[in-house]
Amino acid sequence: MNKFKEIRPIALGVAVKDGKLLVSEGYDKNKKQTFYRCLGGGIEFLEKSEDALKREFMEEIQVDIIVKDFLGIAENIFTYEGKNAHELVLFYSIEIPENQYKEEYIVEEEGKKDVAKWVSVDEFKSGKRILYPEEIFKYI
Repeated sequence: MNKFKEIRPIALGVAVKDGKLLVSEGYDKNKKQTFYRCLGGGIEFLEKSEDALKREFMEEIQVDIIVKDFLGIAENIFTYEGKNAHELVLFYSIEIPENQYKEEYIVEEEGKKDVAKWVSVDEFKSGKRILYPEEIFKYI
């Protein structure tokens, strides 16, 4: 699937602990903007969204999450590095098991490494940091 030419269904996990949200950091070179997003990813054909979420967390940070509640869905149309994209985002509340909890995780995806970390929800709500997609504010 070409994520810049088709509508892409994705599942994102909303993990909140002690007033902090687990997010990965991204950077858009065209906008010169640092932003954050919850972890998760694409739902494959014939894969349930909850299973996709569990698979993505295992692939990206090697954590076997507990999927709790379906929170809602949002349509996200945006531009990233000059390319238009369109997603249907399914949000789930999730829990990181205590024995797998870390302050930071190395995220390995598509041959590159990033960091996922816990960031104060207040920093997003105050606008100090940018969190996408904006519909997530309904659930944190």
